Formats: sequence, structure tokens, C-alpha cells
Amino acid sequence: MKKRNLFSIQLLAGVLLFAIALPSTGAFGQPGGKRKPAPGKDAFIESLYANLPFDMPRVQEPTFPPYQVRITDFGAVGDGVAKNTQAFANAIGAVAKKGGGTVVVPRGIWITGPITLQSNVRIHVEEGALVKFSEDKADYPLVQTSFEGLETYRCLSPINGTGLENIAFTGKGIFDGSGDAWRPVKKSKMAPGQWNALVKSGGALSDNGQTWYPSEQAKRGDSAGNFNVPNLSRKEQFEAIKDFLRPVMVSLVRCKKVLLDGPTFQNSPAWNLHPLMCEEIILRNVNVRNPWYSQNGDGLDLESCKNALIYHNTFDVGDDAICLKSGKDEDGRRRGMPTENAIIAYNTVYHGHGGFVVGSEMSGGVRNIKVAHCTFIGTDIGLRFKSTRGRGGVVENIYISDIDMIGIPTEAIGFNLFYGGNSPVLEADQSEANEAHDETPVPVTEATPSFRNIHMKNIRVAQSHTAAIFQGLPEMNLQNITLENATFDTRQGITLSDSDGILLRNVTLRNQEGPGVTIYNSRNSKIENMTLSAPTPTWVRVLGPKCANLRLGIQGLDTAKMEFGKGAEEGAIKR
Repeated sequence: MKKRNLFSIQLLAGVLLFAIALPSTGAFGQPGGKRKPAPGKDAFIESLYANLPFDMPRVQEPTFPPYQVRITDFGAVGDGVAKNTQAFANAIGAVAKKGGGTVVVPRGIWITGPITLQSNVRIHVEEGALVKFSEDKADYPLVQTSFEGLETYRCLSPINGTGLENIAFTGKGIFDGSGDAWRPVKKSKMAPGQWNALVKSGGALSDNGQTWYPSEQAKRGDSAGNFNVPNLSRKEQFEAIKDFLRPVMVSLVRCKKVLLDGPTFQNSPAWNLHPLMCEEIILRNVNVRNPWYSQNGDGLDLESCKNALIYHNTFDVGDDAICLKSGKDEDGRRRGMPTENAIIAYNTVYHGHGGFVVGSEMSGGVRNIKVAHCTFIGTDIGLRFKSTRGRGGVVENIYISDIDMIGIPTEAIGFNLFYGGNSPVLEADQSEANEAHDETPVPVTEATPSFRNIHMKNIRVAQSHTAAIFQGLPEMNLQNITLENATFDTRQGITLSDSDGILLRNVTLRNQEGPGVTIYNSRNSKIENMTLSAPTPTWVRVLGPKCANLRLGIQGLDTAKMEFGKGAEEGAIKR
């Protein structure tokens, strides 16, 4: 549910106050204090690795010989009209043949079809250079690939490379994926004037008139089942709906030593940056932009990758911003490659469905991740963890610290293992609705997702809707989740559901409506030194017969401020 307009006026007025009033804090596991001036490059890189709570090798940055060419040496014309696909291919081929070097893209508007990279080649886009990918779908043949965690066919990505080593994109230029030629658009996401202009431009409307498609073929593809990955088997079946199979903009598969440093990547047909099964990745000083209405317009999807540095980037996108994945359901479990060993720091997200996200395609697992010193401004959810029955996979050893959020229209922190399903906590206090929700445990199998050992520290949230929802599964609770040194200025408070071993320590919660804390079918959890200013007589609700061994250290809490229901007993609280 979108509530962006609800906070827009408060947001502008509050950003400055938020920045001035709240104290700065140290990195995960470090004492708070004023931040020091930025160190030199080498010292800064060392600071990223300092006090890591897991073992991680240093990520090696690619290096290149001094040899370089310009695409104009191969006949490229930067007039925004000529198509330069062959010039790019020839320039890349010439550099690769010399053993490596740099292809320079000078100032200009360079129209091109897909760019296929080769090992030991760097593409350097100078300031003022705009590489705009062709809107002609004939330039993008179908290829076997993975999308949304499933093996399938999609159109060839505008920027692509497979099995490469030592590659880079650098400079201050722009790559534009011409995504408007590919993406469907929902009427609800546009102003009336924008919608009318879009409809008049051509394309096709859904039968209910609520979605615009670039073509009839794209519309047919949307009815082929299984959301964005059609439930088809033969390539000729995919060819019949080719327009619907929009590619990710940057697809790098099984590559090693990858650097993206400086460019803007924008307007992608689907996901923007998609490293898949890659190792040694550095993403820094990059701007990733998509229209907010762009469906599946993720910023970065790091999937089944190992050893990555993601820092000093900005994201303003139409779906999840910084997202970790590892395949979906049986396809992901068969691949069996987790995303592991990643440091994500000093990034800013202006819009996205989630600021930092794990899932929901995480069937190969996610582990050993550090997230620090990031700012989320108006993202739909701030820290987002999502999965569902059938995924499988283990998400563990995630360490998050020093996160600032403002204007979050839903949850600042959201764990949802009923993603796309029926969550019992959402209407836990409405008995007439409970039968519609899934509260019954199912057998634990390889298809059961597990989220555990996730630690958050030094979290600050202002002018937002919900502080946090911790929602596990009845058969596989969230386990060992900690939240320390956190301040929430929100409308609604914190909910624990189907969780085991949650620790909330030194949390200040100022919520405007409802109880401060709702606990549903959770156990072995502890609240230490919470300051709560709930506006209702009931500060804490304890619901569900499975509640047990709960310790509530909330200043000023007494039994008169607690409510028990749905089978919960007062004995669940340990004094």
C-alpha cells in the first residue's frame, strides 16, 4: 500500500531537523561518536573491512593495460541518430585482441544495440557521453538466462557478458536502457494527463483498462502465467511473446573481478544491474535511476555472488534498490550458490520498494553480509527481508548498523516470511478474519525458508508509518534477531510474530497510534531498557497460545498497560 503523499510535507521539513538533532554513531560493534573526516582511499577501504564479524577475503580490483581506443576510431557517430552497434563491437574486439585496455566513449549521444563485453576490457564513458540503447526489439534476440531466480528465456541484455574476467565500466557518462519502450505501466501510478498521453502513443490496454502495454504481443505475454516468467518450455513459445520478455539492463554472468565506478545507469527495461554467479565485484560512485512507476525496476540485484564491495552509490528506482538474491524455489536450490561475503556501505536510496533487501528469491541462501552507514529517504520499506513457503534457503549472519531512515510509508524494518501469502499477524486482533489466514504449521522440508542470526544496531527512523514487523512462519520462526540502540518516531509500533529469540535492547519508541508492542505466538524473546510513549492505555498486547518465556523491560510498564488475547496467558511473561 502506497502512502507517499501522507508524509511528503513532513518529510521536507523534517530532513534538516533529523540530521541536526540525532547523534552520530559508530560502526557495528563500535562505540558511538562524531564521524571523522573521510580518510584516504586505501585507509577508507581498510575501514570497510575493519572489525568484520565474519571472514572475508579482500576484493581484488581489476587493472588494465594502458592501451586504449575511442569508438570514433571505428566509425561511431554521436548524433543521437546513427546506430553504433558494430562500432562498439569492433572497438571492444580490437582492445581484447591487444590483450586488454580501455574503450573510450566521448561526449555525444550514442545510439546502439546490445554491448557484449570481453575479458580485460574497460568501457570508459566520459562526462557528457550518453549511451542510449536502441528501442528496436529486433536488436535483442532471445537467450537462455535466469530471471527472478528461474531458468528461462529473455531478450538479450543491453549490456551483457558471460564467463569474463577483469572488466569495468568507469567514467561520469550515462547508460540509458530505453526502458519506456519495454515496460507495462499501471494507470494507478500515473497522473491523468500522463496516462492519457501514454494511451494515445499507441500500444495496448489490458482488458480492464488499468494497464498499458507497449504492444499487443507484450499484453499476450502477461497472461502466460507465473508472473514475469511465463510458464512455457519451448523457445518458439517464448518467441511468440518476445516483447513481453524485457531484459535486465546489465547482465554479467559468471564473471570475476568486476568494477562499476562512476557512471549513471538508468531507465532499464527490467532490473537495472544484475551480477549473477559473479566473484570479486566492486560497485562504487554509481547512480542508478528508474522512474518510480517502473515495475520490476530494481536497482541492484546481487544474485548468487561472492565477495562484493558496494559503497558510495545512490539509488532512485521503481522497485527494490539494493537487493540480495540466490535463485527461486527448486531452480535456486538446485544451483545451490548463496550470495555471501558482501560489504554494503555509505549508500543513499531516495526511492524504492525497499532500501536494503534480502529475497524473496533466496533459495540458495544469503550469508555473511555487512550493511552500514546507509540512508533511506521515502523508500516503501527500509530494511526488508522477504520469503515464503516453497523457497527454502537459509539467510544468516547479517550485520546492519548506522542506518538513517525518514518518510518510510510502511515498515522501517520488515521481516515477512508470508510474502505473497496470508500473514496471521496482519489481522491478529480481528477474530472474524483469522480463519482466512494461515496459522497452521506445515512440515519442515528443504522448501522451508529460514532467517536467523541477523543483527541490527544504531538505527534511527523519523516521520514514518510502522517501526518494525518481525513475521516468521509457524513451523520456522525467525531466530536470534537483535535490534539495539534504535530510535523510532512512527505512527505504529513494533510487532513480533512467529519468532523465537528476538532481543530489543535500548530502543526508544514514539508511536502515535495503537499499542507500542504487539507479540503474537512468539517465545524466548526479551526487551531490555525500552522507552515507550504509546498513546493508548494498552502499551503491550500479547496474543496467541504459543507465547512463552517473554521478558519485557519497558520503563513504566505494569499489568494495567498489558492486554492478553487469542489464547495467550499472563504466565507467558517472565518477570
